[in-house]
Amino acid sequence: MNKNINDLEEKIQYSFKNKAYLKAAVTHSSYANENRGSGAYNERLEFLGDAVVSIISAEFLFKKFPEMPEGQLSKLRSSLVCTASLSEYANEISLGDFLYLGKGEENSGGRKRPSILENAFEAVTGAVYLDGGLENAANFVLRFLSVSLDTHNISFKDYKTLLQEVIQQNHGEALNYVVTGESGPDHDKRFEVEVHLNSNVIGKGNGKSKKQAEQEAAKEALQLMGYEKE
Repeated sequence: MNKNINDLEEKIQYSFKNKAYLKAAVTHSSYANENRGSGAYNERLEFLGDAVVSIISAEFLFKKFPEMPEGQLSKLRSSLVCTASLSEYANEISLGDFLYLGKGEENSGGRKRPSILENAFEAVTGAVYLDGGLENAANFVLRFLSVSLDTHNISFKDYKTLLQEVIQQNHGEALNYVVTGESGPDHDKRFEVEVHLNSNVIGKGNGKSKKQAEQEAAKEALQLMGYEKE
C-alpha cells in the first residue's frame, strides 16, 4: 500500500505547491494503464528529470574538481548517476514504498527494481524542478551526490565513455547505438542493442533498460578490441 504523499515530502525535504507534480512522479505507467483517468504518470517527468540531474551533477563536479580533465569528469558523473547509483539514492528515501504500480509490476517486485527506482528518482527531480526551480532540485539531488562522492560509493564502470575515448583516437570515426529488439511483458522488458562503428557492428548487448543494454554492447566492443578482459 502506498504511504502518504506528505511523508514523501518530508523525506525529500521539499513541500510542493502543486501536489499533482509529485503524484505524477510516483505513478508508473503500468498503474495508469490499469486505472484510466488516474491522472498523469512519470515518463515525461523522468525525461525532464534526467536532464536536470545531468546539469546538476555536471556543475557540481565542474566546480568541485577545477583541474580534472573532461574525460575523467564524464566518467565520474556517469558513476554518480548510473542506474545502480540512482536506484540506491531512491532506496535511501524508501521511494519504492510510495510508488503507484500496476498489478503486474507490484507482483513481480517492481518496488525494488533498480530501473523503476532510477526512473522514479529522476521523475521526482523533474517534479521538484517544475514546482520550485533549479535551486530546489539541486538541493534535493546534491544530498545524495555529495555523500556518494565523499564515501567513494562508486563501483560502476562506464564502458560507453571508455569506448568513445578509444574511438576518438581515430578522427572521423562515428559511434552509434541502435535498439534492435524488445521482448517481454511491460513489467519485465528486455532490450537488445548494437553499437555501430560507422556502418559496422562492433558489439551487442542486452539488458532491462536501454541504458544497460548500451553499456553491455560497449563492453563487448571493448573486449573484442582487446581493451577489456572478461
